[in-house]
Amino acid sequence: MQSESKSSSFQLVSRLIKFARSYWTYILIAGVLAIVIAPLNALLPFLTHKIVDDHIMRSDLKGLQLMSIYFIAILFLSTGLKYYFSILTNWIGQSVIKDLRLKVFKTILSFRLSYFDKTAVGTNTTRTINDLESINVVFSEGLITIVSDVLSLLMVLIMMFYTSVKLTLISLVSFPLLLIASYIFKEKVKASYQRVRNEVARMNAFLQEHISGMKVVQIFTAEAKTAKRFKEINREYTQANLDGIFYYAVFFPVVEIISAASLGFMIWWGAKGVISNDVTIGQLVAFPMFLARLFQPVRMLADKFNTLQMGLIAAQRVFQLIDNHEVEPNSGTLKPDRLKGKIEFKSVNFEYDKDVPVLHNLSFQVEAGQSLAIVGSTGSGKTSIISVLNALYPIQSGKIEIDGIEVHQYDLHYLRSRIGTVLQDVFLFYGSIYDNISLKNENITHEKIVEASKAIGAHEFIKDLPSDYNYIVTERGSNLSMGQRQLISFVRALVYNPDILILDEATSSIDSQTELIIQSAISKLIHGRTSIIIAHRLSTIREADQIMVLSNGEIVEKGTHDELLQNAEGLYYQLSQSYQESLEV
Repeated sequence: MQSESKSSSFQLVSRLIKFARSYWTYILIAGVLAIVIAPLNALLPFLTHKIVDDHIMRSDLKGLQLMSIYFIAILFLSTGLKYYFSILTNWIGQSVIKDLRLKVFKTILSFRLSYFDKTAVGTNTTRTINDLESINVVFSEGLITIVSDVLSLLMVLIMMFYTSVKLTLISLVSFPLLLIASYIFKEKVKASYQRVRNEVARMNAFLQEHISGMKVVQIFTAEAKTAKRFKEINREYTQANLDGIFYYAVFFPVVEIISAASLGFMIWWGAKGVISNDVTIGQLVAFPMFLARLFQPVRMLADKFNTLQMGLIAAQRVFQLIDNHEVEPNSGTLKPDRLKGKIEFKSVNFEYDKDVPVLHNLSFQVEAGQSLAIVGSTGSGKTSIISVLNALYPIQSGKIEIDGIEVHQYDLHYLRSRIGTVLQDVFLFYGSIYDNISLKNENITHEKIVEASKAIGAHEFIKDLPSDYNYIVTERGSNLSMGQRQLISFVRALVYNPDILILDEATSSIDSQTELIIQSAISKLIHGRTSIIIAHRLSTIREADQIMVLSNGEIVEKGTHDELLQNAEGLYYQLSQSYQESLEV
């Protein structure tokens, strides 16, 4: 099991290094700096030994001045190289996660909608922000700096043995205790960090969900219960952090005790050696400096190995997301200039969850330029038809054709660009009305947006807003009415000039006055286009070329408005009667 873990860690490191290959030159420079810094770090105590024994003890003022110049020069050189080394490794880390963050977000953009149906938004937020920041330390405080510390440790040991074998051996008496303490610390903090990462993901998911759904929380007076649940999550997250802090609080004092013990042994033995002429004053002065440089890398190595483990755990999470196989395939290549708009479903079967069918052997046809209205109760499969037509979900069997060609033969991005969809729940992004209509498409000019707004009937209300088309819409369009958001979505659909138009419950949540404006907008939108209209309000679909009635994913009736009303036993007739009664009320 341990060998599998080591193998997995090695694979993760290898994969991260592949992501860093664009910065290979800078990594090599950092490696060279690590090699140069290591002997410089060990040279200063050795120079101190020489200065004391060869110059101070012999009253050699000229030699002392020269050695002091060397000492200061090496000190400044070492400090400068360490500064540049730190800047370079951090720059490499930030550059790698910048590229990796783009990769992660592009991957998320390519996922099927089914992935988002079962994955909390907070989880993806954690992967894209928190986990990627943790990967940064693999480069800034991990791989290269560990190599630097190990080289520094070896060089200090070599110089210590070269200076005095006896003092080195007596100094290393407590060294095994330091190694044991470092190993225990590394394992404990690693487990603690895994808990912290899990709790961060839980907290992000909880906050994302409840802040987005704050309206529901307040309407149902669930503030107290929500606060209590967050208090529990927050407590568990805090405890995970406190456990890690506890291990740090124990480890560093233990290291100080062990290093003080080594220093005490060395001074005791060294003082005896000075008296017996086995140890020089210079050696006795230099060894405390050697010990400081010996224990510091060991102490930092334990922390850096932890940091590396944290980064690798985060990398594993990120790579699991990147390697997710729920990516929407785009194997199609067809990109005709326009679509004529003929739609045909042939024995289509579809299910969101395995063995829970939504559409059953569904077959229908819409001729180019005609309109099809779909009605039915909630859960009958109306919106699912739209989802599979846009290739947002894969069907289990059957065929969906546009202009006689199966949809998967079209380039996915092209297909969706030629199908305009207006949803019931209009999603507007934070930004200007102009940006929400154009979606930052540089080919859509301001003049084109104004022209489309006038055609739809949205221009008047937009002009009355402060800054008109530059008016800033808050998140999800909360500072606009439902009708205003719906009109903006109609303008958005029109400026993209789609060949096929889909209206999904586009008038279900608006008042009657706004509905009159939108009815006019719908007439202009569907003119000359193949259109599919889903609506509860039958006034929206009376003029459709054909109406299809769904129940439990199957077609139960089909015909024009007048034809369907002739069947008093039919579901459409019942829906029409219910609608008339609601109008009378």
